[in-house]
Amino acid sequence: MTITQLKYVLAVAEHKNFTLAAEKCFVTQPTLSMQIQKIEEELGIQIFDRTKKPIQLTEIGQQIVNQSKNIVNEADRIQDIVDQQKGFIGGEFRLGIIPTIMPTLLPMFLNNFIKKYPKVKLIIEELNTDEIITRLNNGHLDAAIAATPLEEEKIKEIVLYFEPFVAYIPEGHSNFQKNEIEVDDLNIDEILLLQDGHCFRDGILNLCKNAAANEKSHFQIESGSFETLIKLADEGLGTTLLPYLHTLDLKEKDQAKLRHFKEPKPAREVSLIFPKNELKIHIIDALRSTIAGVVKGAIVFQNVQIISPLQQKK
Repeated sequence: MTITQLKYVLAVAEHKNFTLAAEKCFVTQPTLSMQIQKIEEELGIQIFDRTKKPIQLTEIGQQIVNQSKNIVNEADRIQDIVDQQKGFIGGEFRLGIIPTIMPTLLPMFLNNFIKKYPKVKLIIEELNTDEIITRLNNGHLDAAIAATPLEEEKIKEIVLYFEPFVAYIPEGHSNFQKNEIEVDDLNIDEILLLQDGHCFRDGILNLCKNAAANEKSHFQIESGSFETLIKLADEGLGTTLLPYLHTLDLKEKDQAKLRHFKEPKPAREVSLIFPKNELKIHIIDALRSTIAGVVKGAIVFQNVQIISPLQQKK
């Protein structure tokens, strides 16, 4: 059997369809099917149950897929070893970034990185945390930037920085006159939240789990952008919390509505995450170093309390 044949097996296992797997592998469907059949004949077993729709792995097929992932990863590592020996930092690198980090962090480091490492072809996608975890585990991302800790067995995390939460409080609100606020000052029922699926939203809910509740709330608003939440707050519909880096670009009139928390400031931990097999670790290290250099002067808070992005178990 060959590495190429094992890649075909992994493609069918992922897409559960021979035609789609062939398209993803840039071969014809008969070619892919023939190569997989050769492996099955060589081993004397069936990897896939073709009688089911969609196609399913057999029990032994699942074990073969698990081992195939290890073999393909180790084969890819050979090129990594050669590249590192030569001091070469280049090639395709697939990076995922969560939506609440991408708009602020990416412009800070991207230009520096591509100038310093012009031979790296960065392919960047905005993805939520669940999508990132799935793609990292499936080998469709090389690394990602997300709020941590994630407690994923197969994923390694390197902390880049700690980013405090900052309250956006419109004039007329009871907390507007305060120079600093505390978590107990928050009312969860009046905080405007991002849509479900954003880990920053889960962080706020975790932060506010012991905060006061208002049973007289007549509406619930969730949005996909901080800009919308800010506008809604200005209309008197509540308050919101923002990540610190996002506040740096606000207009002066909006800056006046920001209130920092007393120390220890609630904050999120932002990390560079990647599979524990550490493929393309030389590019990962270059990315970490570049980001650390640009955020060093932007985030100077030390006394922080990390708020988990994981949803609290009920």
